Amino acid sequence: MSDPVKKKTAREILKSHELFARKRFGQNFLVDEDVLDDITEASMVTKDDFALEIGPGLGVLTRRLSEAAREVTAVEIDTELIPVLEETLSGCTNVTVLNQDILKTDLKALIRERNGGKPIAVVANLPYYITTPILMKLLTTGLPIRSVTVMIQKEVAERMIAGPGSREYGALSLAVNYYTEPEIVRTVPPSSFYPRPKVESAVIRLMKREKPPVAVEDENLLFRLIRCSFNHRRKTLVNGLLTENKGLWTREQVLSFLEEAGLPPMVRGESLSLEDFARLTNVIGYF
Repeated sequence: MSDPVKKKTAREILKSHELFARKRFGQNFLVDEDVLDDITEASMVTKDDFALEIGPGLGVLTRRLSEAAREVTAVEIDTELIPVLEETLSGCTNVTVLNQDILKTDLKALIRERNGGKPIAVVANLPYYITTPILMKLLTTGLPIRSVTVMIQKEVAERMIAGPGSREYGALSLAVNYYTEPEIVRTVPPSSFYPRPKVESAVIRLMKREKPPVAVEDENLLFRLIRCSFNHRRKTLVNGLLTENKGLWTREQVLSFLEEAGLPPMVRGESLSLEDFARLTNVIGYF
């Protein structure tokens, strides 16, 4: 598919609007057509779908989504890019651009108004510095989302699919796997962007689960225990829980929780699976 924004013209388009890529918004514009096609394909968007794009930038991915989807809403925080998008999205009659901060946007209302509250597909080339807050808003707030297909820093993508015992494994790994089934679609070199970032990127697709893979009585407690554990990675789980919950439990109580959950007293959180954390959550919830 031919695109009005190609690698050799991205600089020219910004220059024509007297703009530069802004570090404040983590702007690295994707200009590789093969990668754009791969993201669109991975999103599995069809003409029956409403797609939400976060951070359309120069609008190159938006144009592809407009051809694949019934309707696209693109949320762009940078006011200075709105005239650029008006130019590059000219003729895309099924695209609406909102000049808003995605973290402050009422997505439940947006999905209700634009898609009747039915599940949507989210697609994004996320700024590295704000990847986790955006993903957590999408996954943890009960939004009707079918899938999230995003370009993120490769290191973060690897953390999302990491398992117990690995260096990359952490709270993000557990949260992503609780809510979704993650799959890295492809890696992307710095040369696919303008300007080039200093690190490799990856496209990851998160398919929203119909229900979590584990059953817990108190979801908030589950993630509180996970945070306690990984906030103190070098400590045993007992010491991490005692440090984060001073005065709430005694050491003897925490040790009894672990024993009841079938976990060894010197275990570290980084070695626990989601099932282990769920079992511990339900044990503590019963006390």
